[in-house]
Amino acid sequence: MIRTLRLARKSAMHARTQAANQLHAVIVTAPQALRDRLRRLSIARLAEAAARFRPGRIGTLEAASRLALKSLAVRYRNLSEEIATLDTEIERLVGLAAPTLFQVKGVGPDTGAALLIAAGDNRDRLRSEAAFAHMCGAAQISASSGKITRHRLNRGGNREANRALHMLAINRLSYDPRARSYAARRTAEGKSRREIIRCLKRYLAREIFRALTSDNLSAAPPTHHPCHQDDRAKPPPGLDL
Repeated sequence: MIRTLRLARKSAMHARTQAANQLHAVIVTAPQALRDRLRRLSIARLAEAAARFRPGRIGTLEAASRLALKSLAVRYRNLSEEIATLDTEIERLVGLAAPTLFQVKGVGPDTGAALLIAAGDNRDRLRSEAAFAHMCGAAQISASSGKITRHRLNRGGNREANRALHMLAINRLSYDPRARSYAARRTAEGKSRREIIRCLKRYLAREIFRALTSDNLSAAPPTHHPCHQDDRAKPPPGLDL
């Protein structure tokens, strides 16, 4: 259910971004008076103002511009309402499936859904938090040479989950005192911002894994074929969404 709703949300987000870009494009070619009135407005205020236009009979460039702006603004507002509705349902479903996930600072409906879908699609790989980090592409790969010890970006794993961890790391650096203190300490050690973000993503992967497993420890294990007798081969229970 979460995967299906998130697909619709992604499409709506793409369409809303396209509508916003087209609003600004119409303003660029609009008559000077209309352009001066609208060009400094934020996208939300621009959509609100343009949606109230009454262009009347189309016989001038300004009337045509007003009609185009009104059409795009109404489309933008409708898509915003659609996204809000989808976010509400996604948040409700994620809360039902993994309530502890929303207790992780910074996790919202979209990031939570991306991480939960990645975990549900790969439950047989989630034997440890290190395995979860590899699955999300957050496990740093050694790229040391000689006396230089360093790690490089991991380009593998689930890219949606990796993006969710990346956004969490960026947001943590903007408001979390612990993340800021950590970044300052690693910067003093000579680490670049990109390297610090990679390290934060690894820590976040551990935090997310603990939240996911704490929500699913009591769930029933997956059904196995009768021929599978080796209990050690069974994946950890609970992450089948």
